[in-house]
Amino acid sequence: MTTQRRRTLSVRVGRLSIGSDHPIVVQSMTDTDTADVHATVSQITELHHAGSEMVRITVNSVEAACAVPEIKNRLIAKGLDLPIIGDFHFNGHRLLEANPDCAESLDKYRINPGNVGRGSKKDLQFAKIIEFACRYNKPVRIGSNWGSLDQEHLKRLMDENLSREVPLPNAMLVREALIESALESAKLAESIGLPENRIIISCKVSDVQELIAVYRDVGERCAYPLHLGLTEAGMGSKGIVSSAAAMAILLNEGVGDTVRVSLTPRPDGDRSEEVQVSQELLQSMGLRSFTPLVISCPGCGRTSSNFFQVLAQEIQTFLREKMSEWKLIYPGVENMKVAVMGCVVNGPGESKNADIGISLPGSGETPVAPVFVDGERFRTLKGDAIAAEFQTIVTEYVKKKYSQST
Repeated sequence: MTTQRRRTLSVRVGRLSIGSDHPIVVQSMTDTDTADVHATVSQITELHHAGSEMVRITVNSVEAACAVPEIKNRLIAKGLDLPIIGDFHFNGHRLLEANPDCAESLDKYRINPGNVGRGSKKDLQFAKIIEFACRYNKPVRIGSNWGSLDQEHLKRLMDENLSREVPLPNAMLVREALIESALESAKLAESIGLPENRIIISCKVSDVQELIAVYRDVGERCAYPLHLGLTEAGMGSKGIVSSAAAMAILLNEGVGDTVRVSLTPRPDGDRSEEVQVSQELLQSMGLRSFTPLVISCPGCGRTSSNFFQVLAQEIQTFLREKMSEWKLIYPGVENMKVAVMGCVVNGPGESKNADIGISLPGSGETPVAPVFVDGERFRTLKGDAIAAEFQTIVTEYVKKKYSQST
């Protein structure tokens, strides 16, 4: 890690510890109807297998609230004891009051202070949710969002701004309203009885530069752990690049204790893509390791075919698929580096620098593929079975190097 992590409180969420010196946690969210127990359990399972360490679900109706205990029980029966977070807007106080089993089954509540109530009802309805968190010893994420700001709070700041000799820009007022909404709600929660080490904060926006500014500011003003993410990040490369651009800067400054990449899934796409992006972001920055890293070249006029591209994809898929098994029996395998290179220019050098690497022949080169293990030339492959042979070499290397018995 290039910089020291921001000093925060440690918050327990189910079996996980968040903040302080604990690893940054990857979070995701279902998009199923929570009342559909089978679909929700299936998607949580997929997200967990992809690497999500916490999953948030929508609790927006009586049917959804009633489904939560069954969802939790089915996950435990499958051996998946991961923290499940209930996302509440507008009617959370009523749902928890009417469904105490839901309140008890969830591992954490998420409250948006901009959507908890209006006028005189706001603090009362917020307090009811916090009282349930206190009763059942649950942590709470207080998450403000610039798409659902408390308009009364924002109006008060704007009115005060009019009396300034030099009024602040509106963007700065929105930022302040966002931060104050979260922090004042956190202090209110503490006054009701929720311990400070059961509070997590988020202040989400969908603009990259504004997210950096907001989290730098809120990070200096509190010791609560921060959930980090660009809200409504978008689809595909746009969502990935925007999220990485914002969060990489903050994470490199030590800001952020849980992360989510809020991608819009492609039609019929895989929801777990956002989990993979979160993992790759943390791993590429050297903050955590989740799966062996595959290094491969982009290709150029010297590469004679797409064979190295196919092999790189096959190896990456192979390693991800094996990790559910390997991580249980081969501790440390997630730190392995594998190189798949396409010609002699950088191929041998990158392969030697990796734990295990292969340098495929480029255009005009001898049709052989040297394999390097721990910096030394290990074997030369040729013929039509290079891909299968290389996977076998990788598998044997993992067994030998990472076996607990060695």
